Amino acid sequence: MFFRKKDRLKKQFDDKLMDATEECKNRWAKHKSLVDKSLDPSEEVICQLKLAEAKYLFLLREVRTRMVKK
Repeated sequence: MFFRKKDRLKKQFDDKLMDATEECKNRWAKHKSLVDKSLDPSEEVICQLKLAEAKYLFLLREVRTRMVKK
């Protein structure tokens, strides 16, 4: 009875985490393709790529820690 709300909240936040992970993956792929296509990428673009990669890897570790499945 009391655990239903907890399970529902966990599922809700797990879904948000998966959405955020997917969004960061897409953003990272976009930045990576931009850097790959450019001849001389600027320092700012490279920093954005590294930041997007770090965010994605952090969220991926969080998904693995929580054992979230699609």
